[in-house]
Amino acid sequence: MSTLFAFLHHLFAFTLVAAIAVEFILIGQVQSAEQTGAGGEGGPTHAIAKRLVKADAVLGMAAGLLLVVGLSRVFFFEKGETYYMNSHAFLAKFSIFIIVGLLSIMPTIEFLSWRPAIAAGQAPKVDAKKLAFIKKFIHGELAAIVVILLCAAIMARGGWV
Repeated sequence: MSTLFAFLHHLFAFTLVAAIAVEFILIGQVQSAEQTGAGGEGGPTHAIAKRLVKADAVLGMAAGLLLVVGLSRVFFFEKGETYYMNSHAFLAKFSIFIIVGLLSIMPTIEFLSWRPAIAAGQAPKVDAKKLAFIKKFIHGELAAIVVILLCAAIMARGGWV
């Protein structure tokens, strides 16, 4: 059972990273189209907006499942909660995961606000400054994930306890 939960933990973690990377790339495509004049009137095309909403939904599901599986590993498998709650690397990793979750709130709220336009078959109207602001949040999420990976490597080596 421990192996299954380790597998699921990695599966959901990689899914989360992929979803954030997709969001980052799609937002970049919108900004590039606007800069070259190839985009529509302020904002993503209908197709890109639809993909962003889907990627954000995948991100949310992966984050929730990762949290459940990760906490299950802490409390029911592996080395036990005492070990993890006394590991600075784990506490840093978990804290940064929470920060990533908080950073994702702003893009999620924006993407959810696009749903009525998408359902009507239209592209949402979004200010270029707002898109740049959202991209900064997504970039922050990706940067924080790099630190999570460092903490995971430290934990795997039994360090920073």
